Amino acid sequence: MSILPSHSTKLGRIARPLHLSEKVSGDLRDRIASGELKPGDRLPTEKALGDACGVSRSVVREAIARLKADGLIETRQGSGAFVVEAPKVINLRFWKGVGAELDELRDIFELRAMVEGAVAELAAQRRDRKDLKAMAQHLQTMDDAMAGGHDGTEADDNFHIAMASATHNSYVARLVEFLGLHFSDTRKLSWHGTRRELAHPQEAQREHHALFEAISLGNAEAARRNALDHLRGAASRFGIKLALDLERKSLPQPKRRSKR
Repeated sequence: MSILPSHSTKLGRIARPLHLSEKVSGDLRDRIASGELKPGDRLPTEKALGDACGVSRSVVREAIARLKADGLIETRQGSGAFVVEAPKVINLRFWKGVGAELDELRDIFELRAMVEGAVAELAAQRRDRKDLKAMAQHLQTMDDAMAGGHDGTEADDNFHIAMASATHNSYVARLVEFLGLHFSDTRKLSWHGTRRELAHPQEAQREHHALFEAISLGNAEAARRNALDHLRGAASRFGIKLALDLERKSLPQPKRRSKR
């Protein structure tokens, strides 16, 4: 294992268009692919990377999270971020906020509905006081962001991750954390949209509160329904209608043959 020398942090200053974190993660991904960053190498600190790229630490943090979700980077408590010894790359790429067809967005919202509906249902059955406190804190952060006219996407992501943690299934939590990094781009639509007039954070937040209330009460059926309502609402605000067959319905029982 080696630690990068200080000159290796010179990644080049990045202009300030949208999706800065993607540019930082793309730069780091290229350096990993070229061998400049080798397996076992420790990345420079968030501050050093931010200074080198001309971006904030939060942008660097999001870039590292994207690489971690792609299986290229691992973080170690108290030690920093490292290039993994054997990259576990999952070839799963989602829409990144520009140029998407409605069909693609619809499929992402539908996937979110299937995942988040089941997660909400299980969270309502297993949540404890600590889980509810975490979700409530993220919900309050979103309320504060909305009141101040700020972007609450990060708190939105954290709310859904906390909900997954409330299932007390480590694999569910890890899956939602991984998918959440990709779903985040669709959550941003609720906060600022592709055009400002398309964003409806008040409506999305009312849906979040209804979902949290159902989970708090331990009402699994209502939690699942509210999760689906939230996704339907988010999609419909962009002209996307989700399939009705996402709702759980009782299947017709086969007719029994009469005995002769």
